[in-house]
Amino acid sequence: MSLDRLSILKEDFMKKTSLVFSYSLLVLFLSFTFLSCGQRERVIEKQMIQISAEELQEKNVAVYRTREIRGKEKKYLSFDFSTIERPGSPEEFTQYFHFPPIRQYRTGTCWSFATTSFLESELKRLGKAEVKLSEIHTVYWEYVEKTRRFIKEKGNSFLDEGSEHNAVTVRMKEYGAVRASDYSGLLPGQREHNHSKLFQEVKSYLQFCKKNEYWDEEKAISYVKSILNKHLGKPPESIEVDGQALTPKQYLENVLRLRLDDYVCFISLKSLPFYTKGEYKVPDNWWHSEEYYNVPLDDFYEAIEAAIKKDYTVALGGDTSEPGISGEDDMAIIPTFDIPQKLIDQDSREFRFTNRTSTDDHAIHIVGYKEMGDHIWLLIKDSGRGAHRGRFKGYYFYRDDFIRLKMLSFMVHKDAVTDLLEKFKEEK
Repeated sequence: MSLDRLSILKEDFMKKTSLVFSYSLLVLFLSFTFLSCGQRERVIEKQMIQISAEELQEKNVAVYRTREIRGKEKKYLSFDFSTIERPGSPEEFTQYFHFPPIRQYRTGTCWSFATTSFLESELKRLGKAEVKLSEIHTVYWEYVEKTRRFIKEKGNSFLDEGSEHNAVTVRMKEYGAVRASDYSGLLPGQREHNHSKLFQEVKSYLQFCKKNEYWDEEKAISYVKSILNKHLGKPPESIEVDGQALTPKQYLENVLRLRLDDYVCFISLKSLPFYTKGEYKVPDNWWHSEEYYNVPLDDFYEAIEAAIKKDYTVALGGDTSEPGISGEDDMAIIPTFDIPQKLIDQDSREFRFTNRTSTDDHAIHIVGYKEMGDHIWLLIKDSGRGAHRGRFKGYYFYRDDFIRLKMLSFMVHKDAVTDLLEKFKEEK
């Protein structure tokens, strides 16, 4: 290679190197400028978690227990509840009128048992009748409406035994109410509810309709009614009250005179703007009701506590399949290996809802309260199996931390939450 050729190549190399170096400096300068500007424009307000030197609470040590369920031993996570200071019996609570707990047995109808109990207490509080209402009358018509929607939506509708508190008020407005003595949902000789076969037959039939694209609403409802009649008995078209024949709707409107539009439901979820109404997005809200008032956690819990201290009872729904709840010990708290009480907040609650460690799996009825030390305990009337394992059949004692973290919705009379409802008007 000639010297001239070498010089030309060298000069060309130096130009290219200089150009690359200059370009790199430019990119570096622009990157630094961009980051610097970004840092100047984006002001991040830090929120610190502070845990002082004080002892937060006594540690709960996780242990495994065993329990026999339907003839099989099952191991589950728990802890030693004997270390927890708690009320000694339901008699220690300030209580409000309610009928004694009854069991739902092998049914997924806690929503009807809890809300019916709540409305019975409301009737007494309002100075109206003291009457035991039929839970299964509402359940019957709920199946009819589930069938109607399943057919209308061509199978695109959630189908299971569960539902929500406001389903009871909606069904009563449509179909009325009857006394438990008028319609028990038990066939002659039966002592316990068992809807296993009933639900399987309804589900199988509706799946058949979906598979075969059979969308005749009238005929589908008629067939489902025949299944319900076989397992529950046919609901009465009229009942006798003081010698007068009344339809279930007439009994509700003329005798009970319960204004069902006066009952409101609340949730506390960040997926909806606070102080707005919206859908509670859980499977048992199968008709996608948007009649839920969404509030921050502090408002949510304080509304429950304030209502129960003002002589109201509350229908409650949430997660009861937790290490911190024990039917044998009649109580529910949040153990420290889940989260310390002082760290329970909106986000810890939201986290458990989104990862499904808090689910909408049971409905219950708050019928009393007791202040004890730094806590408020709520007396829970519960139709589920777990509530009948302990000393106080059909009752639990829920501590306030369990309510704050694991309870997801509640229903109450609107007069108990007038201040909270005002916030929704202000937001508008």
